[in-house]
Amino acid sequence: MARVSGKTAIVTGGASGLGKAIAHLLAAEGARVLVTDVQEAAGLAVAKEIGGVFLRQDVSDEARWSEVVAESERRLGALNILVNNAGVGDGLEAASPENTPLDEWRRINRINAEGVFLGCKAAIPAMRRAGGGSIVNMSSIAALVGTPFLTAYGASKAAVRQLTMSVALHCAQDGSRIRCNSVHPGQIRTPMLENLFKEAARQSNASQADVEAQFRSRIPIGEFGAPEDIAYGVLYLASDESRHVTGAQLVIDGGMQIM
Repeated sequence: MARVSGKTAIVTGGASGLGKAIAHLLAAEGARVLVTDVQEAAGLAVAKEIGGVFLRQDVSDEARWSEVVAESERRLGALNILVNNAGVGDGLEAASPENTPLDEWRRINRINAEGVFLGCKAAIPAMRRAGGGSIVNMSSIAALVGTPFLTAYGASKAAVRQLTMSVALHCAQDGSRIRCNSVHPGQIRTPMLENLFKEAARQSNASQADVEAQFRSRIPIGEFGAPEDIAYGVLYLASDESRHVTGAQLVIDGGMQIM
């Protein structure tokens, strides 16, 4: 317990799925947590459950990032941890390199890639004021393999990986004591994955059970991950236990990358 005691954390996309699990674990380990999301009712509920603070936030809005960081400092103290978790994985009806509409490509990259960039940009000065900190960017196994069925999503998550390395090196070279790492979940049982199953079943005219079995067959360890599996990886990177880790990619995928 108390692995991040006394630290202040912002968790974007914290109303459900991975973000909710991450917010709960960081709070249980002693952090003061500010949860942000576009889902107000669910976000408020999570904040209440963990004794934290909720703010509505569209992560692609640069001005809102300045407000969120300022409010975090005002209400919870110096910013030590940022978990850039908010993202979208929909748009499956037109997802191949040939049929992805440009506006859909831009929408997904605006949230998944630009939102992470804006979070890093806003957090670095605040963490520098705090004397250092840890930025954890949520990427995906999709950043490390080809994803012709999720073209824009895979590209957006690959951008997060590259950005993470650039932020890590920038902060290391300027002596700000800010670390930046990326987490790459595989197939984790979240509402986003459930929606993927449903859409894949609809498109292939197959049962959802058959689709789930097909997806599970790609995981060497033989089972889907749980949100808590990702949360524990984030906790490690957010804590001082990883003080010598920056620019790294933490893959939590049940062995998918080695297939």
